[in-house]
This record gives sequence, structure tokens and C-alpha cells, in this order.
Amino acid sequence: MNHIKRLLSVALLMFALVPAMAADFSAKEVVLEHIKDSYEWHVTDLGEGKSLVIPLPVIVNSSTGWHVFCSSQFEHHADANGLRQGPYGLAIATEGENAGKIVENGSPVLDLSITKTVAVMFINVAILLCCILLSARWYKKRKASDPAPGGFVGFVEMMVMYVVDEIIKPGVGKGYEKYTPYLLTCFFFIFTCNVMGLIPFPPGSGNVTGNIAVTFFLALCTFLIVQFSGNKHYWKDIFWPDVPTWLKAPIPIIPVIEFVGIFTKPFALMIRLFANMMAGHAIAVAITCIIFLVASQAVAVQLSMSALSVIMSIFMMCLECLVCFIQAMVFTMLSAVFIGLARVEPEHE
Repeated sequence: MNHIKRLLSVALLMFALVPAMAADFSAKEVVLEHIKDSYEWHVTDLGEGKSLVIPLPVIVNSSTGWHVFCSSQFEHHADANGLRQGPYGLAIATEGENAGKIVENGSPVLDLSITKTVAVMFINVAILLCCILLSARWYKKRKASDPAPGGFVGFVEMMVMYVVDEIIKPGVGKGYEKYTPYLLTCFFFIFTCNVMGLIPFPPGSGNVTGNIAVTFFLALCTFLIVQFSGNKHYWKDIFWPDVPTWLKAPIPIIPVIEFVGIFTKPFALMIRLFANMMAGHAIAVAITCIIFLVASQAVAVQLSMSALSVIMSIFMMCLECLVCFIQAMVFTMLSAVFIGLARVEPEHE
């Protein structure tokens, strides 16, 4: 009974504080802040204009040379020109075409800083390595005749066997073993980043796979592997496919379409993963913002809309957990299929 009273007291206190918090609340800023990259890791607001942030290293090359310093040296608020002034004549632009970038005299500089996305990605890689090496260490001390592992090691084995047997092997076909390390890395890296992105506090909360630079690199790796794995039949089907001659000469209609397809496939990989993860994060945060947007309404409206927001948020989080796995699986499956298509042999062989 005492626990119920405490929960009710906390709930009443939250409803009392929500209108005050919503006075200067902007749902757009909250959503954009969650999905965009930054030079500092925002944890939470403490009230009265104060925020709890984790400063990150800034590494830039300006007209005065290389500089390494902490992002906390930038001003918290922008000046009249929309710049957050910092050391060495540098500043972070908050508006204009260079918004969110470090500039010098209005022009962007060479930036190799450890931003929030990079920091979260390093943490995710470290977590992934620990999980894989822990499982590998278990197998190193066992024999093939020993019983199957259980617990976490058993879960990892189940995931690996599923990806290999149900995704990589059917997609790539004969000789799939050579591509298994890369495809397994893609799956577990994407899956780890997706799951960690659902955690609303450090070391999670990073929108790694919702960053187009990350998905571009993953798609580029698949693109290069596909092209270097292509056999003679693959290139023949692109530049001289088995279609009526008038479709490929004198105007190479089909060859041009097939050649463009070389680039549209990895482009689809990049956009699919980026758009789905970014949209999922944005929708989940936007639904939570309903609580603050209706704070100025009547109590009945607050209670009903807040309850709806909580239910929808729980539903979205459950859906996002499924999406985390599906997006990792789809990227790996399509990569395997593209590699398999580049290695397919003619039917008569």
C-alpha cells in the first residue's frame, strides 16, 4: 500500500511539473536534437536553462593549424550572428547552410571531431567485440563433442547459425564461406547499433544507423565487394544481355539500365536503412512529446492524452525492437543476394 501511495505522489508531482516544463517546450527541437549529430552528448535538462551534457573531443584543422580541445569551450548560447563562439577563432554555426558545423570566419574547416554519433559507434563496437570475443573464448575451451552452450553464448550461437543458414547461404550460394565474415559483421554491427539506439541514456541514445554517412559506408563496402566478386557472366549480362539486339544496339537501352542498376542497388541499401531507423526514432520521440504539448489543456485532456502517449510509446518501442532485427536482417540479406547475383553461372553450365 505504501508503494502505491508513493507512485501516486510521484505521478501527481509529474503532472504538476509538466505545465511548467511545457512553457517553453518545442517538439520540433526535441525530435531534431535526438536524431541529429552534435559535438556534445546531451543527457537531460536540469531546469533554469541548465543541461547535463558530456563534452566530446574536437579535432579540426583551421588556417592556424591543427587544434584539439574539448567541446565545452564553445559558448552554450549563440550570439547575434548565430554562432557559438569558441577558441582559436572557431565557432559552431547554429543557422544557415553551415548549421551544426564548426566554421572559421563563416567557412567550414576540416573536421575530424569525435561527435556524438562517432562516440556512440565506438561504444557499440566495443560492446559487440566483447560479446563476440566472450563467445569465442567459450568455444576455445570446449571440444566439438561437448554439449551445446546455453545462456548468452547459446543465444549468440543461435543468431550466428540463423544468419548463416537462413540468410547468407541461400543468398550467396556456392562459396558463401568467403563472404560470411563480412556479412556477419554487417548484421551484428547494425543490430547492435539499432538496439543501443533504443536506450534513452548513455551509453545508448545514439542514432548511428539513422546517420546517412554510416549507412553510406556500409552500402559502399557491399558495392565494392559485389563488383570485385562479379564474374564474366555478370558483366556480360550488364553490357551485352540476352535480349533482342535492337534493345542493345545501336542504342544501348538495356545495357544503360543494367549499368545504372549497379549503383541503384547500394543506393537502395543506404536509403532503406537510414530512412527506416531515422523515422522510427523521430516517431517514438514525437509521440512522447504529446504529453508536453497538451500540458496547458484541461486535466481530463492531460490525463487521456498522456495515457495515450504512454501506450503508443510502449507500442512503438516494442515495434522498434522488431525493426532493429528486421533492418539488420534485410541489409544482410540484400547484400548476400547482390553478391550471389554477381557470381551466378550461366544455366547451361
